[in-house]
Amino acid sequence: MLYAMHPTDRAGAVIETGAKLAELVGLSPTVFSCTRRQVVEAGWLEETERLPHISYYRLSPKSTGEVVVVLLRRAVGDG
Repeated sequence: MLYAMHPTDRAGAVIETGAKLAELVGLSPTVFSCTRRQVVEAGWLEETERLPHISYYRLSPKSTGEVVVVLLRRAVGDG
C-alpha cells in the first residue's frame, strides 16, 4: 500500500529512497529492504531505475490489475 499511495514520477516510480520509506512506516532500512525484495519476487513491485546505491520501484502490472495480453499464433503444421 505504501507504493500505491506514494507520489510517483511519469513512469510510475516512487522517487523516494528505501531509507525514507522505511522511516515513514517505522521499519529499519534492513527489514524494509528484505520485505520489499519479497514483494518484488512475488511480482507486486518492479525495479524501474538503479543509480549507484539507490533503486527505484513502481507497482507492477500484476498489482495494478492491468490486463496483459499475449498474442498467440498457431504453430505451422497444426490443424
